[in-house]
Amino acid sequence: MLLESILVSEDAERVLVFIAAREKGYASEITEFYQRHIYGIQKQLEKFENGGVFLSSKVGRTRLYEFNPRYPLLGELMLLLKKAIQFLPEEEKQRLLVFRGRPRRKGKPL
Repeated sequence: MLLESILVSEDAERVLVFIAAREKGYASEITEFYQRHIYGIQKQLEKFENGGVFLSSKVGRTRLYEFNPRYPLLGELMLLLKKAIQFLPEEEKQRLLVFRGRPRRKGKPL
């Protein structure tokens, strides 16, 4: 089944929404954003990768996840997730959509 690896838990929904909003992500980043336990997030990321929904790559010591462009239902899944993001509380939506890719140098002006 194509949807078996998608529709299961709250952590699964959070992982999908996070990656849909930011295009890429890693376990500790998602864990920190949602204040969850890393074990559940890692389990969901692994499940999505095993189901073909995500691809992962190593960047240094970090495993970075993104949607698999060859996943058969990617277009429909992305439409569903973008719609779900619209219904998030405004504060959470802003935190999710506005982010810096890396830390700023100390003392650097905004």
